[in-house]
Amino acid sequence: MKKKVRALIYGLVQGVGLRYQVQKKASQLGLTGFVKNLPDGSVELVAEGEEDLINELIEYVKTGIRWARVEKVELEWSEWEGKYRRFEIAF
Repeated sequence: MKKKVRALIYGLVQGVGLRYQVQKKASQLGLTGFVKNLPDGSVELVAEGEEDLINELIEYVKTGIRWARVEKVELEWSEWEGKYRRFEIAF
């Protein structure tokens, strides 16, 4: 089932290549949305697509990015909107 998630990622998550790695993995999974740094040092990720693929991306964020140290991920699920055409790094 298609869903949308907004994830806030906390820890050592800026300046470690996290946005690039998330964009690469999300694109490989066929997800759409964006990832961006926030002023408080966290990272925001919004993804749309199949729920199981979104969960795979979230697990990758938690453990698969070599230089990042993710301490907490807050998830906010909602209905799929079809709002995005691809997965991008936002500024």
